[in-house]
Amino acid sequence: VLPLHTSIVLFLISYCECKTFKTFLVIPEVEHRSPQDGLFPSDLNVSIVSRKGLPAIVRSCRLPAVIEASGAFCRAGLAVVLRHIIQKTYLVDPSRKDVLELLGFKKTCLKACAEVSQWTRLCEISIPLAVEAFLKDPSAAIPPEVQQLERKLGEPVRVHNDDKIRRQKMQQQMKSNAVGEKNEVPEDAPLSGLQTAASLELTAALSKLSVQYVPSKTAREPAHIRKAKTSDLPSLEHVFAEGLYFTLTDVVLLPCIHHFLIALQKVSPEKIYGLPLIIGWYERVFKVQGVQKATAACNITFLHALHVNSQHHEPSSSSKIDTEEKEFSDSHFLGGPRPTMTKLKDHGVEAVFSPHPCPSPTIDWGSLPAAVSPAEGKMSSDRALRKQQQLNNLLSVVTHMAKPGDTIVDFCSGGGHVGIVLAYTLPSCQIVLIENKEESLMRARDRSNGLGLTNIWFVQANLDYFTGKFNIGVALHACGVATDMVIEHCILARAAFVICPCCYGFIQNTVKTTFPRSCRFQNVLSCKGRIAWV
Repeated sequence: VLPLHTSIVLFLISYCECKTFKTFLVIPEVEHRSPQDGLFPSDLNVSIVSRKGLPAIVRSCRLPAVIEASGAFCRAGLAVVLRHIIQKTYLVDPSRKDVLELLGFKKTCLKACAEVSQWTRLCEISIPLAVEAFLKDPSAAIPPEVQQLERKLGEPVRVHNDDKIRRQKMQQQMKSNAVGEKNEVPEDAPLSGLQTAASLELTAALSKLSVQYVPSKTAREPAHIRKAKTSDLPSLEHVFAEGLYFTLTDVVLLPCIHHFLIALQKVSPEKIYGLPLIIGWYERVFKVQGVQKATAACNITFLHALHVNSQHHEPSSSSKIDTEEKEFSDSHFLGGPRPTMTKLKDHGVEAVFSPHPCPSPTIDWGSLPAAVSPAEGKMSSDRALRKQQQLNNLLSVVTHMAKPGDTIVDFCSGGGHVGIVLAYTLPSCQIVLIENKEESLMRARDRSNGLGLTNIWFVQANLDYFTGKFNIGVALHACGVATDMVIEHCILARAAFVICPCCYGFIQNTVKTTFPRSCRFQNVLSCKGRIAWV
């Protein structure tokens, strides 16, 4: 079995029928043999390469990764790469609206980075890692991450037009109940003539999957349905992982759950019935037309043995799920920055201000090309002036520290206000811009191309996916917890850092970081979901 992230990428390429990319499989240095035939999609040409044969920018990132032909723009990380494949497929063939729909409502499916989104982290990182560990030791209990997915599939669905669908479902249920009472159907009779509770959700989901689908005109709901309170409306049930519609999340989860079920079926088939919602989801995903073709190409065969009535099967004790989920407190910090500083001062913790280490050097913006100025980053003149002042303070320290040949990383680079100035003023240094938002990084690339810069790389990824060596880390206004993450990344890399935190009034605990960070602050300040950023 290939690494799951690899299997997921290959599966999506097959689903999209995308021929735009040249695909390379990176094998470990110690492995001298090629992977077995049949592991790759039958309709895809895959080349084998060692990590040493990769471009330098790709070697600095975790795989999977996509690099543009120029060699200076790299996208890394599973979610970023998958979203790019979808967007590229639609750009080449605008008729593939079914592919674009994988990005979901407002095109935000798996867009939030895993550092702050528990859902993205579960799908992109936690479940693939948990399943790979289970495949190595299939005698272990069902991974908690898989149990968490089972629990998520049991939660009510919320979509942007759920009120309308829920009222339609109420009307449907009332009609079904009326038919049932009139005909006095026995409890054990087949339901072939009646609509099940999930039929409305399935209708909405399947209609979304049809490219030629045209919504039919529906009659206005009866008055008693229109006047029903929202709290009285029935909840919607999951058809797919994120609700009613087939999205990129289902593409990510299918190879993981498929290999997990194969392994579980071999060692403990009885445990499968402790996951009825996952089994139902698995069966529905396989009925999607594009999935059927892609699974055939990727040699993923549906497990027909799962078609066993599990409704009356009690989950085994090892697969029962703890319904309580760890959540971070979301209570506001009372008082704000000033009372916080007073409280710290009362306990002997006081801010000490030191003079600027490089007070004299300032950037002569008038002598620089217009594209170097922050004004080229689509902002107002007043904001551009403030940004220039901020850059004067930050870059004076960086340029004082930098040596020829250094690699300087601009974390959370946005439109490249810091990185582009560094690349222009320090031509002997390699500058790397790391940003999760594609739109911002594209603007930075366009500005760089206009200046003809050759010492600059662009990496669209979460900062955890950048693993390359560097000498100086820079971050200007990295939002909230990102500032702490950048500092931690620089410390682990044994790199110097010059950082100005964000001006947010509070920061929030995440799956990776909790606050206060220092032991001394923890002894003074109570642990809140949000605390003042001072």
